Amino acid sequence: MIVCAGNNETFGFALPIGVGLVESAMNLTRLCLFDKPEFILFVGSAGSYGKHETFEIIESKTSANIELGFLDNRGYTPMDNVVSSQVQGVKDVMVNSSNYITTSEKAMEQFRSLGMGIENMEFFSVMRIAQEFEIPAGGVFCITNYCDANAHRDFVANHDKAKQLLFEHLQKRGLNHV
Repeated sequence: MIVCAGNNETFGFALPIGVGLVESAMNLTRLCLFDKPEFILFVGSAGSYGKHETFEIIESKTSANIELGFLDNRGYTPMDNVVSSQVQGVKDVMVNSSNYITTSEKAMEQFRSLGMGIENMEFFSVMRIAQEFEIPAGGVFCITNYCDANAHRDFVANHDKAKQLLFEHLQKRGLNHV
């Protein structure tokens, strides 16, 4: 099953599950309850914490939910906030998820120092739901922006090209069913 966020980030070969952690979790849960897939592949855009370049394609099976309050030591969580279906010992790009987009260069550097590579709003929910249903899962992302003061402007400017690059990448891999 190939899924995507929705709104302006849709693909003809993917089921939209909603934007952010809550919508994506609710809707993906529904899909898994009614027709449990063998594998879940999430496709979407992502912001880079500095190591990955704009329009780079990233594949990952590891996600985290580290919120901005954690960076300033203003919050903690009792939850397990990292989910991975990656084979042990294989280096993977960690995708951080939050309902907020990082727009601070300082925060971008802090996330990078914690081992985060990129951010996408929905991926942690996808990985957590997949874990709950014991479904292997992963994601394919195209970098649209850096997580700095220009994040939104760059996302808007680069979004259409990123969607096209994702389409082409999945087509080369035979995964877009188009």
